[in-house]
Amino acid sequence: MGERLVTLAIHTDEKARILKEVLGNEGIEVTIDNVNIDKPEVSAGVRVRIKESDLPQALNLVENRHLFRNKAEEQRADDGRRRILVPIDFSDYSMKACQIAFNMAYVLNAKVKILHIYFNPFYPSALPFSDVFTYQAKEEEAFQSVIEKVREDIKSLCMRIDKKIADGEFPTINYSYVLREGLPEEEIVNFSKEYNPAIIVMGTRGKSQKDIDLIGSVTAEVIEASHTPVIALPEKTHFSDFKQVKNLAFFTNFSQRDLLAFESMMSVLKFYKPKIFLTHISSKRDTWDEIKLEGVNSYFKKQYPEVEFDYGILNGNELNEDIERYIHAKKIDVLAIPTSKRNIFARMFNPSIARKMLFHTSTPIFVLRG
Repeated sequence: MGERLVTLAIHTDEKARILKEVLGNEGIEVTIDNVNIDKPEVSAGVRVRIKESDLPQALNLVENRHLFRNKAEEQRADDGRRRILVPIDFSDYSMKACQIAFNMAYVLNAKVKILHIYFNPFYPSALPFSDVFTYQAKEEEAFQSVIEKVREDIKSLCMRIDKKIADGEFPTINYSYVLREGLPEEEIVNFSKEYNPAIIVMGTRGKSQKDIDLIGSVTAEVIEASHTPVIALPEKTHFSDFKQVKNLAFFTNFSQRDLLAFESMMSVLKFYKPKIFLTHISSKRDTWDEIKLEGVNSYFKKQYPEVEFDYGILNGNELNEDIERYIHAKKIDVLAIPTSKRNIFARMFNPSIARKMLFHTSTPIFVLRG
């Protein structure tokens, strides 16, 4: 029996083959399989599999090489202004994410880039040579149909946005869009590296109930893998402008990284000034936690005298239920959670609080990088 294979990543066919070549050059044997062999028309991509013993070396290569970076796009984006990235899926809720991003861009004097990732399920497979040309013709026709539909959808979205700007529902700001082929969770992170936005604003729900797990998973992967702060907006977000945010809970573990994350958050929130609840999660009462939290509160009050602060310790024995009770008791509008970019191994076996909360709360989450 051979060594067990593990899935390193799921990519489009083209990128999977590039990754296979890169890993092969380092002596790592790679197997490529369809994710959905029975129904390729709904395939979520191509699975890149390697031997379990090669996983640490492969993860190191993937994390440290920018294989699919578009330097031309990166250079065009660098005009010195803040940038906000809004990944959309053409659901009704995409417009809400755009509205919040546009209002924020107006306050921050930033520009907005709307990003849509489309997946092309039509790629070559193992075919007899005599069938190749017939297959390619059908594939090209199907691919053009996908592209035309995406272009119609983005044009329709922009027309709706322009009408809302004309009607005064959206502020007048600089915005544009970009279309990318690939897997959403992969391409959003890749494009954010090129575009270098200050914030990513994205929803967590799709067009129908059956899309919820998919769209939520995409947002969760972006939260875990991106270097950029992410504002994740659940379907039932009650506000359309951060000016309407009155109470925000900032979670802290008393680390130096939390202080950096707080400063990053305040570079945006200083224009809004909500009341901030400094919150620590603990499964048992600890006097030192109370002393440290009081010290953090005193420090931030001195640093930000114009901001109203409160603080408290949240019992974490039943995390989801305890946080929901806390949200309702304090009337929290946004949860701010510091976290760090983690590799795929950590994401699989030790999901962050931010990822857990994404699937268990209807409150927006501001995920910060320290």
